[in-house]
Amino acid sequence: MGLERINPPELSPPSGFSHAVAVTGGRLVLLAGQTALDGAGKVVGETLPEQFERALGNLLAALAAAGGGPEALARVTVYATDVADYREHAAELGRIWRRLAGRDYPAMAVIGTTRLWDEQALVELDGIAVVD
Repeated sequence: MGLERINPPELSPPSGFSHAVAVTGGRLVLLAGQTALDGAGKVVGETLPEQFERALGNLLAALAAAGGGPEALARVTVYATDVADYREHAAELGRIWRRLAGRDYPAMAVIGTTRLWDEQALVELDGIAVVD
């Protein structure tokens, strides 16, 4: 399996994401949207960073169950109910990402939405990964 992270010099320097990720070999894993749900199905965390950490942990748990680690992530989409709040906490969210997932950044997008399936959820992450 191979993931090649591509960041062309004519594009703005990426910070916390890759502009493109090329995939060769491996098994494609599609990861459902994960919010800050605990094992009992309740949203935990009052703040966006707290919920982001739990949602990312849940996404990585699903990926681990499929046989992959954070380095296997090719694409992650973040859905946020308040993009201004997300931008305000970007540095802290970046620290959480690096602690849980490292520095091999996938192609990413942040999309603003009015609400998520779980009404108390502030953020949801889904992804695409490639595992051996």
